[in-house]
Amino acid sequence: MNAPVGNPTRGTTGTNRLRRNDRWIAASDAFRRAADPLVVDLGYGASGVTAFELATRLRRVRPDAEVLGLELDPERVATARRQLDDVRAGRTPFAADLPVSFARGGFEVPVPGGRRPAVIRAMNVLRQYDEGDVADAWRRVASRLTPGGMLFEGTCDEIGRIASWVDVESDGRPVSFTISLRLTELEHPGIVAERLPKALIHRNVSGERIHDLLTALDREWDRAAPLSAFGPVQRWLAAVSALKAQGIPVQGTKQRWRLGEVTVPWTAVAPAS
Repeated sequence: MNAPVGNPTRGTTGTNRLRRNDRWIAASDAFRRAADPLVVDLGYGASGVTAFELATRLRRVRPDAEVLGLELDPERVATARRQLDDVRAGRTPFAADLPVSFARGGFEVPVPGGRRPAVIRAMNVLRQYDEGDVADAWRRVASRLTPGGMLFEGTCDEIGRIASWVDVESDGRPVSFTISLRLTELEHPGIVAERLPKALIHRNVSGERIHDLLTALDREWDRAAPLSAFGPVQRWLAAVSALKAQGIPVQGTKQRWRLGEVTVPWTAVAPAS
């Protein structure tokens, strides 16, 4: 076997850290409509828990879903497999028959039997790369998808309250950008600036589209402050609705917005140069 492609990550992994992204994947057309609902958790980190949680949530939507966790470090693969042994033995809160497996792999996304995943999730994988490496990484990883599949690449904080990601099609083309925040005790949505995907994190400066979006979101969040008496969800709905009324191409429905999400086309945040 050739050496896996990619650079090692710090690999911090926390229970429920990726729950917001799990929820997004479970609702995605790429997963729900897939002929073969195989999902790869690429670069899952020091523990296999994110793959277990992802599979648990996906199976509620499609009982035939499968999750394959891939890591560069053979020690991490061995650790995850030991954890899986505990799952199979019924020594964890996860179902013993959880459809999860682990293997060594990187951006080449090796999948047994020549299968092509419907979804590849790569959260907190590219943070330590250079911005100039992102487009090539997207193309390489996304090329392993089945037609109609999707790569979800992004970043979140250590406890999963602040997250953002990019939806990338199988040709490597980014199509949308999503912010997902825990609204309770949220001071300003702009806090997500610390957890933007690598393609955007250095672009939160005047003259860049992502800066304009975060500035507008903070402004409307402040304007909606009187609605805090009715709870943070109502305040958030008002802020996102105001963005849309101003012509910002906000996607999705209020059902998604209630989850603390706001999604825009990639063209609305793409780097200026």
